[in-house]
Amino acid sequence: MTLITVPTRDQVSAPNQALFDTLQERLGKVPNLYATLALSEHALGSYLAFQSAPSSITGKAREVVNLVVSQVNRCDYCLAAHTLIGGMVGFTPKQLLEIRRGRASFDARLDALAQLVRAVAIERGHVDPAQVQQFFHAGWTQENLVDVIVAIGDKTVTNYLHATTQVPVDFPAAPALAD
Repeated sequence: MTLITVPTRDQVSAPNQALFDTLQERLGKVPNLYATLALSEHALGSYLAFQSAPSSITGKAREVVNLVVSQVNRCDYCLAAHTLIGGMVGFTPKQLLEIRRGRASFDARLDALAQLVRAVAIERGHVDPAQVQQFFHAGWTQENLVDVIVAIGDKTVTNYLHATTQVPVDFPAAPALAD
């Protein structure tokens, strides 16, 4: 059940209308979760700036973070969006399911990343130092660690927004994980 109304372009502020236009041009639509952020005069612009800030965690690594955090937080919206994006960056359907479980056995570096992200998300940052050392031993740096934490924060924002508002998912549903 949707708890709020997803606004249309004409229902948001002028600055958000400009952001809607940019999103429409870039993505071909304004995803419902982004439109929901536009209910605030500042949240959409702030979130897009946060999300697109330079980071050492990009491409496939960023999608590992997005998928693992969204799975831990049980966010159907973000799982749907990032399953689609994950396929676009080169993950197979089987790999996407494994990543959502917090593993990536097909790539040792991404596996260490997925395991760390899952631990951070589940333990709210209070991870075993051995888990961090495993991350470093896989070739990640201290800069990467900081950027991973920021990326987890980014995804947590949209996970929580969807969990609270239940706006309709406007991407193909992600497959369910088998137990």
